[in-house]
Amino acid sequence: MIDFLQQVPLFYKLNDKQLSYIAEICTKKQFKAGTILFREKEPGSVFYIVYSGSVKLFMSSQSGEEKILSVFKSGDSFGELSLIDGKPRSASAQTLEDSTMIVLSANNFLELLKWNFEITLCIMQELAQRLRDTNQHVHDLTFLDARSRVVKNLILLANKNGTRKGTTIHVKLALNFDEISRMAGVQKTVLMQVMRDLEERGVISVSMNEFTLHLDRLRAGS
Repeated sequence: MIDFLQQVPLFYKLNDKQLSYIAEICTKKQFKAGTILFREKEPGSVFYIVYSGSVKLFMSSQSGEEKILSVFKSGDSFGELSLIDGKPRSASAQTLEDSTMIVLSANNFLELLKWNFEITLCIMQELAQRLRDTNQHVHDLTFLDARSRVVKNLILLANKNGTRKGTTIHVKLALNFDEISRMAGVQKTVLMQVMRDLEERGVISVSMNEFTLHLDRLRAGS
């Protein structure tokens, strides 16, 4: 557990004694793909760190349509907002694949913030980054056309979840095409049309549940 915690960005400044304490108050839990970890508007009682697998954070409209806000992978943490302000969850969280979570109760999480300024600062930085991401997303929806939004979201997925080798990035998709289209704020038909065009131009190579992005061809304007 300690070896893993050392690799979590939230805890990278902590010493072995501090990490040992966190390991003692955390529990490791396994969840099947498709498990709802918490729902929007529920009270918050748990802080999560992804040990393995992936999780999507999303909001739902009254008609049931989803808007994916973020995808978390190993080392990412989430669920802190409602623990800090005491208000209900602002979004829902669901596993995209069989996943293992490091779970920390609200009381233990708040105690960590109280006694460890390094963790508090990291949490503040994470929340600030998410606010910046939200502002950027609003900008994209306002000023970028559908094609540009698709390309940008494919690049973001590749940068965060892909494996780079030279000028290519290989990405295994935990999201399906419906979910990717909702992330980009476009209809699925638009997403598929743009991806087919990019594939014809050699910018991406698509196969079952994965794609490869060719950066040299993207930069060349192909």
